[in-house]
Amino acid sequence: MDCRVVVEAAVPVYDVETADEAVRIAISKTGEMLNPDLNYVEIETGTRTSPGGEELPPAFIAADEALVALRLQMDVFNVDREEHASRVARKEIGQRLRNIPLKVLQVEEMERESAERSTAEDSDDGDVSSDDATDA
Repeated sequence: MDCRVVVEAAVPVYDVETADEAVRIAISKTGEMLNPDLNYVEIETGTRTSPGGEELPPAFIAADEALVALRLQMDVFNVDREEHASRVARKEIGQRLRNIPLKVLQVEEMERESAERSTAEDSDDGDVSSDDATDA
């Protein structure tokens, strides 16, 4: 089974004045920590909501320091079940993002269409070359 895992990270950022600046720095900082080993992890801004359900910006700033919510998406291959995919993603990401809290938000099984398409394309390529040989 192959799964797509989405993990939320709370990234601390220091010496910032605006939420936009904090988000840019948090994405850059996270990218540096993940690369080159996990350059396939997609980094996006996360979402926050108030207890009343109001949508909030992804960064909370106090005293020129921010805590930024980021969503990290990673594909995990050849796992037994969704729980296994969740543990693999947390371990791989957590090893590189030391002292950054992580929470698994979503695990969904990936469809096998892309693998089936590539197999079909490979068999089509073989047919084309045999046709070319008979035409010559």
